[in-house]
Amino acid sequence: MGTAEDTAAVHAEGIVKRYGPTVALDGARLTVRPGEAHALVGRNGAGKSTLVSVLTGMARPDAGRVTFGGAPAPGWGDTAAWQRKVACVHQKSMTVPELTVAENLFLGRLPGGRTIRWRALRERARELLAGYGVEVDPAARIKELGVEQRQFVEIARALSFGARLIILDEPTARLDAGGIDRLFGRLRELRAQGVAFLFISHHLQEVHELCDTVTVFRDARHVLTAPVPGLAEDALVAAMTGEAAGPTRQRPRGARPAGEPVLRTRGLTADGYFAPLDLTVRAGEVVGLAGATASGTTAIGETLVGLRAPDGGRITVRGRPVRTGSVPHALAAGIGYVPEDRHREGLVPGRSVAENATLTVADQLGPMGTVLPARTRAFARRMISALDIRTTGPDQPVSGLSGGNQQKVVIARALAREPAVLVAVRPTNGVDVKSKDALLGVVREVADAGSGALIVSDELDDLRVCDRVLAVFHGRVTAEFAAGWHDHELVAAMEGLAAAAGEEAAPGPAGGGREPAPHTRTAQGTEGAAP
Repeated sequence: MGTAEDTAAVHAEGIVKRYGPTVALDGARLTVRPGEAHALVGRNGAGKSTLVSVLTGMARPDAGRVTFGGAPAPGWGDTAAWQRKVACVHQKSMTVPELTVAENLFLGRLPGGRTIRWRALRERARELLAGYGVEVDPAARIKELGVEQRQFVEIARALSFGARLIILDEPTARLDAGGIDRLFGRLRELRAQGVAFLFISHHLQEVHELCDTVTVFRDARHVLTAPVPGLAEDALVAAMTGEAAGPTRQRPRGARPAGEPVLRTRGLTADGYFAPLDLTVRAGEVVGLAGATASGTTAIGETLVGLRAPDGGRITVRGRPVRTGSVPHALAAGIGYVPEDRHREGLVPGRSVAENATLTVADQLGPMGTVLPARTRAFARRMISALDIRTTGPDQPVSGLSGGNQQKVVIARALAREPAVLVAVRPTNGVDVKSKDALLGVVREVADAGSGALIVSDELDDLRVCDRVLAVFHGRVTAEFAAGWHDHELVAAMEGLAAAAGEEAAPGPAGGGREPAPHTRTAQGTEGAAP
């Protein structure tokens, strides 16, 4: 009878990996069984990405061994052999946008010779996709597909090589609720066929929803492997952080005196994205816009900061009109912006922490349009200290920081001009539990110092810091909740169940013991009277 290692989709034991003086993995281990959904969680810097590099043949371990089905891992550099064992679907798509689905599926495997029979290639692609239940036009260019469809194409490509282990790195980071449900449904179908998945996520509720087993890494070491059913979230968080953790609850806050409006919209609308919107954010207030990716909330945020021109309506900051559709004018008017995708929109990877943190204040770093390096570094040091950015110094390349600290640099840039209002779109996307608390604490401090903040997110933990939350469905505000809302009420409103959101809450404390005060209303009714 074979051992568990012999039958495992992958088994890694005693993995050590060093990068100079840094120990990225210290005796790490992991076992994933065929047909299993196995979660790998841990704070940024815990060693998850390094282990993925080892498991996919991208990094050679300094010690330890990896086996697939009991057989030793392929030799270093044998790419084709590794592809037959394992594949990784990254948070950032690895497909070629300008090529078609069929070309991406068979990239590197196109028929030899001068002539390619494109019709036959597309038919082969159609059969391959159909075999895995993926409904995508093989002739479509990858850039025309949504995030969800691109992920399915990458999974189908990996399986076509013969891989029976798929690593999913934050696969839901840019999917709405419907997309997540469809992804999880497809994964369950593939698991029934014996395909194993290693699921890397910061969203612990998804771990409980999808996975059988969870492994926790902390400080480059394995600290826990346990069945997901019956594992309390408190215990999981404690394993990740090394600290005792109570349940996540909304922090109770007493009534605050009303501040003056710092941001107002009147009749703001973008056809096809969101209905006419009247919105007010006051000084000292954090307001949430809760909705799935496709609900229109992101478009609202982009319109407020000038990235998208509205079809009608107006925006004012501290009573002064803002020229819509103009990022420079929004910035000058006092609107700070934290984008959803720090990799694509928030950072210049080849530049230093100091250069990234001061992009919005370059005009203040020297006389007559010059930028003085000493002044840049001094400004950056103040931001590093204020936001507790873990870095070796202002000159460190921003690409060398953990995800949470990269996001702090993005926030530092947004706060550099001391904005009247901070607009943050999914500000904790792709960061660990500890970093989430720190980032949301920064947003809260911005409001407590007298500015306003607007958090656009579908993550309930992001919204717990808010004084009130507006639920958005299909571009229209359907309900408003005071601090202390129940999860099921807010989720119901985000899913369009406005009636459910407006029903009387069941008795019992939530988020600090205060009962929620939801009010169903239309998009024109989101003024939110001051207390």
